[in-house]
Amino acid sequence: MRKLRLLWRLYIVFLKIGGFTVGGGYAMIPVIRREAVDIHGWASDEEMTNIITLSQSMPGAIGINAAAALGTKVAGPLGALACALGMVTLPLLFVLLVAMVFERFRDLEAVRFAFFGIRAAVAAMIFYAVAKLFRPSVRDYFQGALFAVAGLLIVFDVLRVQFVLLACAVVAIAVSMLRKA
Repeated sequence: MRKLRLLWRLYIVFLKIGGFTVGGGYAMIPVIRREAVDIHGWASDEEMTNIITLSQSMPGAIGINAAAALGTKVAGPLGALACALGMVTLPLLFVLLVAMVFERFRDLEAVRFAFFGIRAAVAAMIFYAVAKLFRPSVRDYFQGALFAVAGLLIVFDVLRVQFVLLACAVVAIAVSMLRKA
């Protein structure tokens, strides 16, 4: 019974996150972090940083990946399922509804301006997520330099994100081995 209540709680928390966080996975990160760390205590800041890092490096949507990873940590495979289902239930219903109605109203000026405003808010939410992840991820000059180089490589589209992730992991392993030697 206790496990069932936990699974239901996970589902409801991620139902709210998935249903009411506009802007996709990156915009969800600060909300997931707040729920998991500050409100429910399901993970520490460091654990959430690791979950988000893992979620970003896996194929698929970062929000669902993070939900499933956190759900696995909290309640095993059923926890992953509860969180993932919670994340997709309302957005799926909403997309179906919007798809049926949007075609009729997309040329209205108010709708276009609403999307301009929503984009600005989403950009702010993504900036907030980066700011929250920055502190636990960048603890010294090496990590700061790695962050800067990775950011430049990604922003200027020098390498695909997957290669930047792999390169950063290899460089960090090499530097840690050199520090120990």
